[in-house]
Formats: sequence, structure tokens, C-alpha cells
Amino acid sequence: MSTVQGRLRIAVQKSGRLSERSLDLVRDAGLRVVKGNNDLLYRVENYPIDLLRVRDDDIPTFVADGVCDLGIVGENVLEEVRNGGPTAEVLMPLGFGRCTLKIAIPPTLAYDGPASLDGLRIATSYPKILRRWLDERNIAADIVTMRGAVEVAPRLKLASAICDLVSTGATLEANGLAPKETVLDSQAVLIKSPVAPEAGLQHLLDSIIERMAGVVSSQGAKYVMLNAPRSALAAITAILPGAGAPTVMPLAGRDDAVAVHAVCQEAVFWETLERLKAAGASAILVLPIEKMM
Repeated sequence: MSTVQGRLRIAVQKSGRLSERSLDLVRDAGLRVVKGNNDLLYRVENYPIDLLRVRDDDIPTFVADGVCDLGIVGENVLEEVRNGGPTAEVLMPLGFGRCTLKIAIPPTLAYDGPASLDGLRIATSYPKILRRWLDERNIAADIVTMRGAVEVAPRLKLASAICDLVSTGATLEANGLAPKETVLDSQAVLIKSPVAPEAGLQHLLDSIIERMAGVVSSQGAKYVMLNAPRSALAAITAILPGAGAPTVMPLAGRDDAVAVHAVCQEAVFWETLERLKAAGASAILVLPIEKMM
């Protein structure tokens, strides 16, 4: 049961690369967030929900222990803090905060696959994830744990290689390092406590999860409307990216043409419109989707 009677709690990152996007997701799910008297706790004015704003590496523990009912955290953080005890359930990937944990080396180090790391010192802020990766490949390397500025370790002779998060690769390039191996692909995920909320709050919890799933599903999705000859319907439907069965309606006064409406889960590019037009489609409209459930 949640530690606060009569209220749900959602843990989000207080500051950092996931902080604002996490708050955006909460707001897009229809929760009106009001800043509290301190920066740790925000309240939701239209539901009995509190937002607990904490360090990212505290979120998995708070959710696993039932201090919070839901949490938004990076997969990299979640994997690093797993300790064999109670664990939070991963409900869904959220599509933002994408990054990759990579092994990177300086140009002076000869590299011919993971076996080249055997016997070396590797600096990282993710020693547990790195150790699992090394053990799975029977690589005996020493791990140097650092809490920041991992990329400077080879230059300071603290380590021969590093294992660090990479988004654009600009930081590695600025420090003369080249990525060689992917240890973990990461993005923000929604996690749920194994501890059930109060019986009266279960319906609200399910509703919030469903809303967030709808927000995530609508990201990048487009609503496409067009007119098409009946004879070209199969070809045009096949061109629509990531669409299920479209809605097909007769056009007034025409037996040879129909209106087609479809939700496309994949990007709709200009090239897609050109292919649709070449197949016989006309009056093509592409609209953004704000919410979907």
C-alpha cells in the first residue's frame, strides 16, 4: 500500500535530461500539476496524486518499495540499481530520453573486438551493467567507478577505455574517443510498484496508466484522410505507413471512389504522399494526433 493514505504518488527526476519530458508526459495525461511549498513535492489539483521529484537513481527503489506507485526513469538507471530484491514492473517504453551505453577507446589503443578489453582498466558510472556485460563475454577487466567526467579517464591515465552514455557522440569526439561496443540501449520507461495501492485508488492508477499509454501511442502518429478510386484501394492501403485497417466510406454521388481515413503509427513523409498520389489518391490531408486511446 502507498505510504500516503488516499493518494497516489508518481516519482519523476528532479533535474536532468528526463525531468521536463517526464512532467510533459504527466501533463499530457490530463494531470494539472501545481508546485508545492518545496521543490521535492508537486501536487495534482484535479486528482489525489502527488509527484515526488527525486534523484533518478532513487526512483527504482522508491517504486519497488511502494513509496511511489509509478515512476519514470531511464532504463540505464533501472538496470544499474537492480539488486535481486523487490523490483518494479516495467509497463512501457516512453519514446524519449534515448541514449546508448557504449565502450569507447582512444586511437592509441589497438582494438579487435571485445577480447581486446581483457586485462584493461575501464572507467564508468555504471559498474554493475558493465560487469554483467564483461562477465557474459568472459572478459577479465578492472572497473574504475566514476560519478562524472568519465570521458577524461584515458587522458588522465585512470583507465585505458571508458563505458559511458552516448547521445550524439559529440562528447566522445571532443575527447578523442571512438565508440566500439554497445553495452545497453536505453530510453525512459514507466515503472509500476509491486505493492498494490489502496483498493479505492486502483481504478485511478489504471486510468493514469491507460492515459499515458495513449499519449505515447500518439507520439509521431498522424491521421491521414484521402479520396481514392475503388480500384486502387488495395494499393493505396498498402502504402499507408504503419496503418491498420483504414476506415473506408462512400463518396456522395460517386460509385467509383471512396474516402479513406487511417491512423498511421509511422512517419508520413512527402515521398509517401507522392506515392499515394501516383497510385490514384487525391485530396490528401495529414493531421497531427493530440490524444489517442
